[in-house]
Amino acid sequence: MASARVRTDLLALVCAGALFGALVASVLALAPGARAADRGALEAKLSAGREEASALAGELQASQAELAGAEAEAARAEKHEERLSGLLAEGEEREAQLSEEVTATRRHLAIERERLRRSRSALAQRVVDIYETGVPDPASVIFGSGDYEELVTRDTYLREINEADTALARRVGETRDAVHRQVVLVAAARRKAVAYDERVAAARDEIAAVREAAAASAAHLAAVSGAREASLAQLKGDIATWTADVKKIRAEEARQRREAEESAAEANATAEEEVGRWLGGPYSIPTYIVMCESGGNYSALNPSSGAGGAYQILPSTWELYGGKGEPQNAPKAEQDRIAAEIWADSGPSAWVCGSL
Repeated sequence: MASARVRTDLLALVCAGALFGALVASVLALAPGARAADRGALEAKLSAGREEASALAGELQASQAELAGAEAEAARAEKHEERLSGLLAEGEEREAQLSEEVTATRRHLAIERERLRRSRSALAQRVVDIYETGVPDPASVIFGSGDYEELVTRDTYLREINEADTALARRVGETRDAVHRQVVLVAAARRKAVAYDERVAAARDEIAAVREAAAASAAHLAAVSGAREASLAQLKGDIATWTADVKKIRAEEARQRREAEESAAEANATAEEEVGRWLGGPYSIPTYIVMCESGGNYSALNPSSGAGGAYQILPSTWELYGGKGEPQNAPKAEQDRIAAEIWADSGPSAWVCGSL
């Protein structure tokens, strides 16, 4: 509704300083019976207040710019951390897969090494057997056979022995090659796992750095927001002080006119209305909120949010309450009427400056 960000339109608050000269003259004209000392003191206070209001407007504008920058930096840090967190999760998942692959490959390597051990043992035993029994001589096989069938049988046995020895040697070679391949696979898987470990570690370090930067940005954001709230509180307090001073003079006037029946509440309301009139009002909501929102400029427009008018009402809210056209182009009476309805429905919470 009311502009959440007091941006360029707060420069209009500086213009309120020009009203303080007229305010002094109005006080002197409206309180002819007041004591000269009171009028002089109020004139000095309002003269100083004009400079103070201008300085506060500059501070509010500067703090708002810092606030916007800090918020943007915090948003960028948050998005960067989300992206890095996604990469980290992906890297950790891939790291777990690679670890499983390394473990499985090592199991296969252990199996192949065991097969190689058994094959070498069998081959060694066969070599010992050949050494101890010797290799059958074909001539002795032929001449030692009693008949043709025995010759065929001995030849078959001899051929099967030779084939078994050849197959055993071949299996040993194949097993040796398989072991070598598994060793290569284990080394490659280990290298990939180490590379992913390094990437995951780098991602963790980067996330830690981003989080540290985000924490620093958040602290700066809090400091800027605190300074902005302090400036607004100071403006609110100054207007309250000026209102109290005018109330005293009005009470003195009421006493001189023998209007003792006027209550303290009525005097305060009259004084606040008086200050509001000197600052461009009277307004439908407290004067300090209007000064904070637009500086009392009924033609003010916030280019970023679209809020307009002295009360900085959003176009959607303006239309909801029956407003026609744009708030900043509407007559003062129409803006005052709709602002009064909004105040009756929501109170000060409808304006950011009213919540501080």
